[in-house]
Amino acid sequence: MNSRRAERAAEAIRETVSMTVLFGLRDPRVKNVTVLGAEVAADLRAAKIFVTIMGDAKAQSLAMHGLNSAKGFIQAKVADRLQTKYTPVISFVLDPSVKKSIEVSRMLQSVLAGDSADDVEAAPDHSDDDDADDIATEVASAGTFAPPIVPPPTITDV
Repeated sequence: MNSRRAERAAEAIRETVSMTVLFGLRDPRVKNVTVLGAEVAADLRAAKIFVTIMGDAKAQSLAMHGLNSAKGFIQAKVADRLQTKYTPVISFVLDPSVKKSIEVSRMLQSVLAGDSADDVEAAPDHSDDDDADDIATEVASAGTFAPPIVPPPTITDV
């Protein structure tokens, strides 16, 4: 089987399921659902749809139940899009990677916030520097990357 064909089919399935969940479903249980990706079997007869659902465990359970209830409708939309001999049987898999990445990000921010508070107390006072360096230092200590601000060249500098 051509792997490019499977990749294209997986991408088409992901797009179709995502659009159907976003615009085609009227089930109130299906809220805060993001389709992350799709894996297709080599024979294109089965597909796993990886989703993430923001909310507590109850909201995740309700949304997964709603997705499984709408599986036939979603599969029909996939069949219309793919137009292959066999329509892949889809199954939804809850992917916890997004929640874990948010947790890791929050932990890193809290650690960096603790370190930056220590750095501010121990940092020497550079009141004779120009404001551009101070702004760049403040932005860098906030946890985001900003290139240093360089004043534009003047005619006398050239």
